[in-house]
Amino acid sequence: MPLYAFQCKDCNKDFETLVRSSDVPACPACNSENLQQQVAKICVDIKYPLVQKSMRRAAMAQGHMCNVDKKELQGKG
Repeated sequence: MPLYAFQCKDCNKDFETLVRSSDVPACPACNSENLQQQVAKICVDIKYPLVQKSMRRAAMAQGHMCNVDKKELQGKG
């Protein structure tokens, strides 16, 4: 499950939560589902190469190419 950042439009609380693709998250403060997904923070130092590779593969599958190395892009096509 990916970790996403949200801001509640009803109470303005910022929070992060793990979200499955089939789930609709709710604000932990007011239980509202009126949320705005926020831009994720970039992790600069990943100590486990397999985790990094997995995260990059997931980003590529979702169309987020800013976190992908040029060698990986060449291997994709």
